[in-house]
Amino acid sequence: MAIIMVLSSTQPALLVLADGTSYQGFSFGATGTAIGEVVFNTGMTGYQEVLTDPSYCGQIVTFTYPELGNTGANPDDEESAYPQVRGTIARNVCFKPSNWRSTQSLPDYLKQHNILAIYGIDTRALTRKLRSAGAMNGAISTEMLDPVELLSHVQDAPSMAGLNLVREVSTKASYEWSDVTHETWAFGSVAKSADTEPLTVVAIDFGIKRNILRRLASYGCRVIVVPAHTPPEEILKYKPDGIFLSNGPGDPAANSDGIATTKALLTSQKPIFGICMGHQILGLSLGAETFKLKFGHRGLNQPCGLQQQVEITSQNHGFAITAESLDAAEVEITHLNLNDRTVAGLRHKSLPLFSVQYHPEASPGPHDADYLFDRFVQTMREQRTVSQ
Repeated sequence: MAIIMVLSSTQPALLVLADGTSYQGFSFGATGTAIGEVVFNTGMTGYQEVLTDPSYCGQIVTFTYPELGNTGANPDDEESAYPQVRGTIARNVCFKPSNWRSTQSLPDYLKQHNILAIYGIDTRALTRKLRSAGAMNGAISTEMLDPVELLSHVQDAPSMAGLNLVREVSTKASYEWSDVTHETWAFGSVAKSADTEPLTVVAIDFGIKRNILRRLASYGCRVIVVPAHTPPEEILKYKPDGIFLSNGPGDPAANSDGIATTKALLTSQKPIFGICMGHQILGLSLGAETFKLKFGHRGLNQPCGLQQQVEITSQNHGFAITAESLDAAEVEITHLNLNDRTVAGLRHKSLPLFSVQYHPEASPGPHDADYLFDRFVQTMREQRTVSQ
């Protein structure tokens, strides 16, 4: 009887893909209609961090893990001020979480932030569809339950290729960040150097995750975050020891402001470190090209490496640098994604520049690549010594 009562109180929802495939399920979020690129994430943990990652702006995320919501939601696990996804797709949902950190259920959290969500569909079949046909636009709706009607709206939506979404997620004003990662973090906080002033890092916000800022602060850096459209001369007025290029959503090649700014900053001799979109922006500023991956890399266990060294990494991107477009005389590929051999890391042979396609700050994910923050700090210290 209890099961019948629960089912009778659920609200029907419909998911339609751009190729006409439809899935009937039930709503566990807000009501209405949401349209975006449908992708999948293979992580077994960290759903709240994924939902609030600005890199997912414009996307509807399918979670391959069979049940969401067991640990609820809480303010500490947010990677930005609110969820950035257009919608959420799950197989099963827990409406009564059990975790000492939880402050509300996942369905209540999504309703609070007006995020549509659907559950009760075969996410295995959906994932196979996206792997074979590629990531594509789709829609979740609780108000249009006719697949033909909803498909007409999906077909009018723009493709992710060529879409600049950075302007939707970047900060509107500059600010300084000082919070560090919790003391239980695997690598702990790194003590500031006793014989030097704090290193100043200007982070260009293409859609930055909070844990990147925490890791930079944990390594003793003074972190200043600036909007994505900030001119290079304004960035240099902060007299930075280094410049950080953040992650972010959309097509990196469409972010013309970020590419132009980075290209102008190359002549400053300042150390530059890029993550995810920042990696792509750095490559584009060096004359490389990018392309859209079939279904992207989104998960917590992507192997990356080169020369018999492997890191298990957290990833979230739908574009990659074309390896053949890099100038081998100036740029060295330092990491490959070992699943498909796409470029996962690079460094300049003469300038203090390097970047990775994955997320060394984890949150969620493994901490294998946290050393990259230390490498950035050491590069800034060396460059400061040379400049003195």
